[in-house]
Amino acid sequence: MTTALSRSWEHAVVTGGAGFVGSHLCAALLDAGAAVTCVDDFCTGRPENISPLLERPGFTLVQANVAERLRIKRRPDLVLHFASPASPADYLRLPLHTMETGSLGTRNALELARSSRARFVLASTSEVYGDPQQNPQDERYWGNVNPVGPRSVYDEAKRFGEALTTAHADTHGTDTCIVRLFNTYGPRMRGHDGRAVPTFVRQALAGEPLTVTGDGRQTRSLCYVDDTVRGILAAAAHGMRGPVNIGNPTEITMLDLARLVVELAGSASEIRFIERPVDDPAVRCPDITLARDKLGWEPQVRAEEGLRRTIAWFREDGTDD
Repeated sequence: MTTALSRSWEHAVVTGGAGFVGSHLCAALLDAGAAVTCVDDFCTGRPENISPLLERPGFTLVQANVAERLRIKRRPDLVLHFASPASPADYLRLPLHTMETGSLGTRNALELARSSRARFVLASTSEVYGDPQQNPQDERYWGNVNPVGPRSVYDEAKRFGEALTTAHADTHGTDTCIVRLFNTYGPRMRGHDGRAVPTFVRQALAGEPLTVTGDGRQTRSLCYVDDTVRGILAAAAHGMRGPVNIGNPTEITMLDLARLVVELAGSASEIRFIERPVDDPAVRCPDITLARDKLGWEPQVRAEEGLRRTIAWFREDGTDD
């Protein structure tokens, strides 16, 4: 299935544009003919993610903390707010920064969109569903979230960002959209960021034991980054407000994922079970009916192929952060 975009963009601002998903968005927008301003403070984003883009016509880098200021010289017609620490290792290390980016940063990005009359897209997350009591999760599900747990700085920042985005649209008529991303993976992830795929790949390539938490029966739904980017841009072009789930509805247990990575990497690594983190969700699977029906979107890259591409990238570019 292909996604037909109904809008094109002249100038897009991508906050968090040097991050994992953000850098892929910047490249896709440039490929589509848009000028792109990437805003990043590099607290978790990496210069090497965007270094191939620096010489491309229409690409501008602004180093700034979006929670403090967001000054863009050229008026955009699209604002994609993707700034935020997103991995457990990062948001546990930067709890206040995570919450400020989700609150003050979202406000600043919304104000840029409102004053420019631009389309605004908020990167939300499946974490707004918490440890769900409904599986799969559709957009009407309110979630099961611990507001004071160790993961709350990220979960609640995203939930607040969704509420602020909704209020901005209702109060000011800002043209907004909320996308809830599920377990995106692929090239440019950091080997030590704490998420399952890069952790397993790094360990497998180093011949280390793959550390599976708990009994490994908890599930995730892996969406390759190219598919995620297509879904985000389809939602931006459509004009829908959302929220809309962007993810792969095929679940895999963490134990099966670890075994698959070992197989695809040709590794001799063993599996080692470690303690499961507090509030770690037992299941994670998106209902993508809305994305299929409204956007004509669904993921195309199967897990085996996406993992092969990811492993190949880690082999070539190294596994160090």
